[in-house]
Amino acid sequence: MTQKDRHIILLVEDNADDVELTRRAFEKSNIANEIVVAGDGQDALDYLFVTGACAGRDPIMMAAVVLLDLKLPKINGLEVLRRVRADDRTKLLPIVILTSSNEELDRINGYGLGANSYVRKPVDFNEFSEAARQLGLYWLVLNESPPARRA
Repeated sequence: MTQKDRHIILLVEDNADDVELTRRAFEKSNIANEIVVAGDGQDALDYLFVTGACAGRDPIMMAAVVLLDLKLPKINGLEVLRRVRADDRTKLLPIVILTSSNEELDRINGYGLGANSYVRKPVDFNEFSEAARQLGLYWLVLNESPPARRA
């Protein structure tokens, strides 16, 4: 199975209810991709850079898209985004900020640091499910990802 066949979604979210809501929304939308959950910013960086608790994982199996919350413990989402964009291995990785924040400064900073998209989480489950369906359709089916970088 190749990386293209897997289309891993890295969900960076510290709220267990939002993780479950996201999983249910993807299931309801028939998005069966593997979802890797990072519960804080450090976990996300460990996964992406194959360090810490993720040091043993196969580095070839990279996420196809990152759904990144902003308000995270340890390292906040904007700092995660800054570090991902600063590294040649991950600077082209599609990152969607998926957050409840509607702060103008968060949007400005997110796009300024290189986010590909900024989506405010709808509160209503049906609206959230539709947003998840559209995210999955676009980022996992329609979007053409950049070629994998050679180490």
